Amino acid sequence: MLSFLSSRQAGLEDPLRFRRAESTRRILSLELNKDRDVERIHSSGVNTLDVEPIEGRYMLSGGSDGVIVLYDLENSSRQPYYTCKAVCSIGRNHPDVHKYSVETVQWYPHDTGMFTSSSFDKTLKVWDTNTLQTADVFTFEETVYSHHMSPVSTKHCLVAVGTKGPKVQLCDLKSGSCSHILQGHRQEILAVSWSPRHDYILATASADSRVKLWDVRRASGCLITLDQHNGKKSQAVESANTAHNGKVNGLCYTSDGLHLLTVGTDNRMRLWNSSNGENTLVNYGKVCNDSRKGLKFTVSCGCSSEFVFVPYGSTIAIYTVYSGELITMLKGHYKSVDCCVFQSNFQELYSGGRDSSILAWVPPSYEPVPDDDEPTTKSQLNRAFEDAWSSSDEEG
Repeated sequence: MLSFLSSRQAGLEDPLRFRRAESTRRILSLELNKDRDVERIHSSGVNTLDVEPIEGRYMLSGGSDGVIVLYDLENSSRQPYYTCKAVCSIGRNHPDVHKYSVETVQWYPHDTGMFTSSSFDKTLKVWDTNTLQTADVFTFEETVYSHHMSPVSTKHCLVAVGTKGPKVQLCDLKSGSCSHILQGHRQEILAVSWSPRHDYILATASADSRVKLWDVRRASGCLITLDQHNGKKSQAVESANTAHNGKVNGLCYTSDGLHLLTVGTDNRMRLWNSSNGENTLVNYGKVCNDSRKGLKFTVSCGCSSEFVFVPYGSTIAIYTVYSGELITMLKGHYKSVDCCVFQSNFQELYSGGRDSSILAWVPPSYEPVPDDDEPTTKSQLNRAFEDAWSSSDEEG
């Protein structure tokens, strides 16, 4: 470690490499924080979480009780033990509260002054953060399972919405109307996600076992239907042109947008090349998934080896994205976990479960010092960051 710091100070090491190595080390040491609580507001399960990308300070949560809560994650008291307080909430007495379960909440990607929420009450609501009043409401004919705004687009303000119907709805925040419909799925749309790399590329997952990639500028729309067999099975086979052998209820792009992760009720997670739709055949083993609706999972950002965090029963499983290795299982919830979100500024993870609680998983604030009699050997180091910590002498 000291050798690494000295090399960076002398200009022999790329500062970005050091940052990635440290981010990786912190993720590998994630644990349930005994010094930090998240104030409990929800009276039933927490379905969705989102941390705003501007400062990484404020977090939204949405619950089965229809309530939306806004938390301040910063430790303003500077005390070692603190509680992340709810700044405000849209509770049952609020005139615009969702009538039924809130399935997705998302901050407007470019400004914390606005956020969106969607619910089983068949609505997508756009909120003014300062007044906690609705700026716009989109109403649909079917139950809404998920929605997503592009994290990178400056050319459009489209919100993709997945409902109980087989059509993907595109709502334009500028005009206040549903501007477009994408047709191709046969059953309900359980998850939608815009590419973090391309403004107009959208991925959708359905209960029909299919995942489709769309260019929303094209009249025909669909670019690729992902095939778990990479086209090697006869079209007569039932599983041809399917991504999973069950409902596909979770989608997540890697931070660079080059790959797409999907999870299904066949207890499998798959990694796809997002440019050509090829199944990379990375084996993650069994990924337990008994959710009947959308499963919100997330990926790391800025590490030397990227990780994916997946709700797995009452735990959260951490896998390496490109090798499929199971790193650890985070245990703390008493009931099933439905969502998790990664805070990349400080490598922190927040999870929400059906036990109504939100838990904070953070790296320890100090490193245990090994005894002089028992020096640390290379075999004791975690393989995921062995190379990242190699000294300049060893590299030479």
